[in-house]
Amino acid sequence: MAENALIVGVGRGLSASLARLFAREKIAVALAARNVGKLDALAKETGARTYECDASDAASVAKLYERVDKDFGGGLDIVVYNASGRARGPITELDPAAVQQAIMVTCYGGFLVAQQAARRMLKRGQGTILLTGASASVKGYPQSSSFAMGKFGLRGLAQSMARELAPQNVHVAHFVIDGGIRQGPDDPRGDRGTDALLSPDAIAETYLSIHRQNRTAWTWEVELRPWVEKF
Repeated sequence: MAENALIVGVGRGLSASLARLFAREKIAVALAARNVGKLDALAKETGARTYECDASDAASVAKLYERVDKDFGGGLDIVVYNASGRARGPITELDPAAVQQAIMVTCYGGFLVAQQAARRMLKRGQGTILLTGASASVKGYPQSSSFAMGKFGLRGLAQSMARELAPQNVHVAHFVIDGGIRQGPDDPRGDRGTDALLSPDAIAETYLSIHRQNRTAWTWEVELRPWVEKF
């Protein structure tokens, strides 16, 4: 049976790798981002549909799902939330408005997207919701408090949803991406060494494998890091 996937918060790293992998696996793809113009090349490559969406705005997320419902009549089998934001700096100097916006995108947006997905998947009796975390999901770093707050919250959301929805055949999983993700061959961080950055293609393979897990052995969380990364 053909499957459909929605990826929210699309850039050229992990989300692009997911779109390409899904397309190769004959999974129809919907891509959502604030700036859809940057998605033209990826959409052409993967045959994906693109949608403008502010993940931190409830009305915008609801509109996104209404459009996806119309375009993908068979329903969504996979929803991936990759959007995040951060305000860097000393705790004493952070702009409260910037911190609020970062948390709204990283955590509240994840709630909005996952809530809409859950409503639809519960009606269908199946589905997979995948939320992308980071090292900051489990470790708060100096001058990165807004990111830690957002990612800790997203992880809590995933854990709560997994316990609530798994008995109803909706699989929720959270990914702790513990390291930098390579952003293409021109990534300036490449001087760290060949294996120092996570391959987005390799991460994408793990996401798909979690979606395809037998429900007698589901996991709610996966940690991924380069073998040279300290933890």
